[in-house]
Amino acid sequence: MTELILIRHGQTELNRGPFFQGQIDVPLNATGLAQAARLAERLRDERLEAMVCSDLLRTRQTAAPASARLALDATPDAGLREQRFGLFEGLSFDEVDERYPEAFAAWQRHQADYAVPGGESVVQFHARVVAAVRAVAARHAGRRVAVVTHGGVLDMVWRTANRLPLDGPRECPIPNAALNRLRIAGDAIEILAWGDDTHVADLATPAAPAPAAGVADALQASVAPSSPSAR
Repeated sequence: MTELILIRHGQTELNRGPFFQGQIDVPLNATGLAQAARLAERLRDERLEAMVCSDLLRTRQTAAPASARLALDATPDAGLREQRFGLFEGLSFDEVDERYPEAFAAWQRHQADYAVPGGESVVQFHARVVAAVRAVAARHAGRRVAVVTHGGVLDMVWRTANRLPLDGPRECPIPNAALNRLRIAGDAIEILAWGDDTHVADLATPAAPAPAAGVADALQASVAPSSPSAR
């Protein structure tokens, strides 16, 4: 039996509005960095034996303070990346509706087998996520592991554990930097606790007005050249 503490990354600027973030490699904003620092304090007494994170910058930045404090390397895993949204990535909902109205309308039906052009369907995403999570559990069998990942990944885990369909919009709360505890035994995934953000609740910032077009390019320009590029 393995216990995983799944954690959504800290806040980015694209989290503050209705944007498709996907796999573009944007950094945490100031609030996200503060959330990462609080997370390190929260995990101090968790008796963790390993850390794993998505290989995108926002998850690596979230994991870094805890990794340093606990002297645990955060192993990057591309299987834990957010869903790939293809043409939509880095754009606001309004921009997508203006540029790709038919594709946006199709996405809004929330059909699990629909893939945005250049992206992956929920069916494909779900298969990748479940395989990655179970692989982490198998590699660290019998241990307690922190896994820093993305909101969409957590949604797939929630649906799997609760035997919910893949069609339809997200139904569970997934706060930035919150703790979500799972127990995995064989193929069974059991949720022990969900959405615990008591350590960062006072840091939440309100939604922002939509930034100007080209926000994705501006954010990516601020990423260090050594960071991995998104698929």
